[in-house]
Amino acid sequence: MAKLKPDPTFYPTPRDAMRAPPEDIAYVAALYVGTGVNAPDFLAVVDVDPKSPTYGKVIYKLDLPYIGDELHHFGWNACSSAYCPNAKPFLERRYLIVPALKSSRIYIVDTKPDKRRPAVAKIVEPEVAVGRTGYTKYHTVHCGPDAIYISALGGPDGREGPGGIFLLDHDTFEPIGRWEVYRGPQYFAYDFWWNLPSGVMITSEWTVPRCFEEGFSLECLKEGAYGNKLHVWDLAKRRHLYAIDLGQEHRMVLEVRPLHDPTKLMGFVNVVLNTKDLSSSVWLWFYEDGKWHAERVIEIEAQPFEGPLPPVLKDFKMVPPLVTDIDISLDDR
Repeated sequence: MAKLKPDPTFYPTPRDAMRAPPEDIAYVAALYVGTGVNAPDFLAVVDVDPKSPTYGKVIYKLDLPYIGDELHHFGWNACSSAYCPNAKPFLERRYLIVPALKSSRIYIVDTKPDKRRPAVAKIVEPEVAVGRTGYTKYHTVHCGPDAIYISALGGPDGREGPGGIFLLDHDTFEPIGRWEVYRGPQYFAYDFWWNLPSGVMITSEWTVPRCFEEGFSLECLKEGAYGNKLHVWDLAKRRHLYAIDLGQEHRMVLEVRPLHDPTKLMGFVNVVLNTKDLSSSVWLWFYEDGKWHAERVIEIEAQPFEGPLPPVLKDFKMVPPLVTDIDISLDDR
């Protein structure tokens, strides 16, 4: 009888991951939404092996069957969270979970038997996903110890909120339902991550679909429809505990990045826009004296510019940095 072992690409520590061989291909979302090209989005396979004659080139395109999906973030079906005590330890990191931001469709892409020519293994159509979860406009995928977690930015009408998180079954990839048992005051959604040993989830907030699908909306900004909070949750009970308000001027709280070392109860999040001076910032969220806090640790200033600017920036005569993403190296430095 064959002995079952965890997938060898699951690493119990960041140090083990850093010692592992580098990836030789990358999967990249390529989209036509908003370009005027009437064609389906595709998943590009890019050669990232410096020794390869096709290094840096697209070596395969997985064309998807529908037009207008708008691929965005995507992730693996399983990862090192499988080492957690309540996890399924024998999952294989094989499938890419690829949600569509505009259509609320979910593609399950099989990277085997040939990782250079992945194929669509399953499609979760919008009527199924929305019907079971009550959410639309799917954004971020994380492989959790008990299920696959996906964040959603909109409620069932696809225009307003609340946004939140829903679950996919690890084996069937069928939507299980909404994650939140008690939402509390949370309404806007965006990213999420957790510290598994402490049993906490941290979520961020952007806005509702009507305020981003046609581009940035000054009216939405004026009405306070771009988020300015972090939310703290009890991960096991799926309950909202409290919100951390970053201030009325700090809007669009986006990418939640915990430190890789699980003994360090902290992480970072970026804020796109300070409405007073157009700066962006990075905040540290951390646990201290029995509660989670956040403080600004990096500020990126807007730069003066005398050339032509969009109407919303003409009076400022400044170009904002608009920091929309951050990442943390595996050594947390």
